[in-house]
Amino acid sequence: MSSPGSTHHFKNTTLLITHYNRSSSLERLLETFRSYNCSFDDIVVSDDGSKPEHVQNLRTLKKEYMFRLLTVPENKGLGHNINKGQAAVKTAYTLYVQEDFIPTPAFAGHFENALNMMETENRWDLITFYAYVPYPYLKPYKNGFSEKMCKPWYINYKKIYAYTDHPHLRRSSFLQKFGNYAEGIKGDKTEYKMCVSFIQKKGKSLFYNDYKSLFIQKNSSEEPSTMTLTRSSWTQNSNLAIAILRDLYRQVKYNYDILFSR
Repeated sequence: MSSPGSTHHFKNTTLLITHYNRSSSLERLLETFRSYNCSFDDIVVSDDGSKPEHVQNLRTLKKEYMFRLLTVPENKGLGHNINKGQAAVKTAYTLYVQEDFIPTPAFAGHFENALNMMETENRWDLITFYAYVPYPYLKPYKNGFSEKMCKPWYINYKKIYAYTDHPHLRRSSFLQKFGNYAEGIKGDKTEYKMCVSFIQKKGKSLFYNDYKSLFIQKNSSEEPSTMTLTRSSWTQNSNLAIAILRDLYRQVKYNYDILFSR
């Protein structure tokens, strides 16, 4: 593995970052990549109608970090933001990262392995580098990665997260195979619909086993997570009875949607 001080240029790869009202977090992400001497053929920042002060910061950062900036006059939601960002990508591969993540010194060497597998093994659609919890069904593969397995008889409802919005590498033709992200709905539902589509269309994905070692998610009181603020009390309630009902509901709904939704 290369040392953190080595130069790492990732050919045929665009760093795609979605942004909304967290320009300080974005600067931290870009500066961290720079400090590790990581560079890409292109960087695209897709902004979702941030406040004027953040848009002004983005324009200043654009000059410093040489990225392409995509803006809209008003917030249109996560789905639209990813769709417009991915549509602008011109390289064969996309590293997708939301602005509140930070790569660690271990990132570059393992990303090189992932990119090599994506380039030389035609089967992979997605390679995931971060998760809150490990994917429930994994088959050891190589280079510290495991294949995500998803069969109809698997009972853990978290199998739905074969796709995830957490930092990942994907083919830039991803939307052509799995469809555009749903627009005009909350971010959680947008992600869920892509999860269903990914499974229905037999997406193939790898998962980095040491899933908390390559990226750190960090939010501040000044720039909090916007996704958490939009989640309902039902999804976050820790009451045991509600948690059991919620898990049962998800088990039934997720399997139904995988089998029958279009």
